[in-house]
Amino acid sequence: MKLLCLDIPQPGATLDQYQPHMLNEARHAWQAHKSGIVRDIYFRQDRPGVAIIAEADSVEAAQKALAEFPLAKAGLIGWDVIPVGPFLNWEMLFAPGNG
Repeated sequence: MKLLCLDIPQPGATLDQYQPHMLNEARHAWQAHKSGIVRDIYFRQDRPGVAIIAEADSVEAAQKALAEFPLAKAGLIGWDVIPVGPFLNWEMLFAPGNG
């Protein structure tokens, strides 16, 4: 199952509080990528944070894996986990009368 995972800064969390965890956060992300859980990871452009495309058997399995990130373990971030699937509306391009 493919999932869009958006970090959620916890109330009162500051970038200064993140700093001691950032090297381990990057190491953990690399390990999660190598294990196949993290497929893609991007810096958000609207605010500090990340958007992860993950692969897991379920939303719950993804949430469990994301809870192991150092910032999550430190109580500084949570995660919004959104299951996604293939875009099927391409077929309307080929429907009669849509040429």
